Amino acid sequence: MTIVEPHRAVIGGVDTHLDLHVAAALDAVGGLRGVEEFATTTAGYEELLVWLSGFGPVLRVGVEGTGSYGAGLARFLLDHDIVVVEVDRPNRQERARKGKSDPVDAIEAARAAQSGRASGVAKTRDGAVEAMRALLVVKRSARNQCTSARVQMRHLVFTAPDELRSRFFGLTKVELVKQASTLRPRQGGDAVAYATRVALRTLARRVQHLTAEITQCRSLLRPLVEATAPGLLGLYGVGVEVAAILLVAAGDNPGRIKSEAAFAHMCGVAPLEASSGKVTRHRLNRGGNRQANHALFCVVVTRMASDPRTIDYVERRTKEGKSTSEIVRVLKRYVAREVFQHLPRPPAA
Repeated sequence: MTIVEPHRAVIGGVDTHLDLHVAAALDAVGGLRGVEEFATTTAGYEELLVWLSGFGPVLRVGVEGTGSYGAGLARFLLDHDIVVVEVDRPNRQERARKGKSDPVDAIEAARAAQSGRASGVAKTRDGAVEAMRALLVVKRSARNQCTSARVQMRHLVFTAPDELRSRFFGLTKVELVKQASTLRPRQGGDAVAYATRVALRTLARRVQHLTAEITQCRSLLRPLVEATAPGLLGLYGVGVEVAAILLVAAGDNPGRIKSEAAFAHMCGVAPLEASSGKVTRHRLNRGGNRQANHALFCVVVTRMASDPRTIDYVERRTKEGKSTSEIVRVLKRYVAREVFQHLPRPPAA
């Protein structure tokens, strides 16, 4: 039977799943107070918080998957003024010793939050930035499907009967979609020609529908970005989608990122120390938010092509013997510094 000491502070840890969350409670010196399962509902979240509070004042809770299965729990805890720490990966050494189980993962989440190994503040996901994330999900999937449909149309044209091939071969992607969407297939005659016409028209109309979805998402994103970080769109090479991706990486609660260096590290553009002995060197950071990293890359590519300052910088660094990849990495770090200055900041106390 667990002896409850109500006035002793506790640290919680939660291993999140679709239907059940497994929570663990540690005392101030790391002693295990208990492990319990809770439903992934509002009532379950309330039971989890009451259970943790029964051991004492809750200092913080380490939650795995605050961007997926743990999003609802993280919002609930934040609404109740509980500090939520984002735990993004398990302790591999502990897993190798004790194996994989939900209680073990919950305990390790609590230990990570207690020791400071996991220190990132979870996103609140309750404002304009979360709205941007939802729209970006739709926009990204629509764009991928649109590209796939266009590629399929091209291949259908390559292998189509001569009449269709001669009609559509060499058209731009815009003209191909426009003309294929007006086809009126009629049964009878050549079955291959009929099926190819149906396929081309279906794919073309799918592209038109997806393009309309992309346009709608873009029109909804712009006012959100302008209201959240108006200065961000003023940076050279930063468009609506790039700005939205960077804001989503930062989150709705701007105070979670303490410095420009922390933002660069989160985007994977801060070189990592790789020194040993008498050798002092840094290596490429392959971690961080890869979508934010790609957004910074897009800004750099745009500037390298058309921004006079960046063009002069590239020429100078190339003469010094730097490779294009090295120059791009340095420029991404510079862009991250500029972007951070325009991210929303918490109001001064």
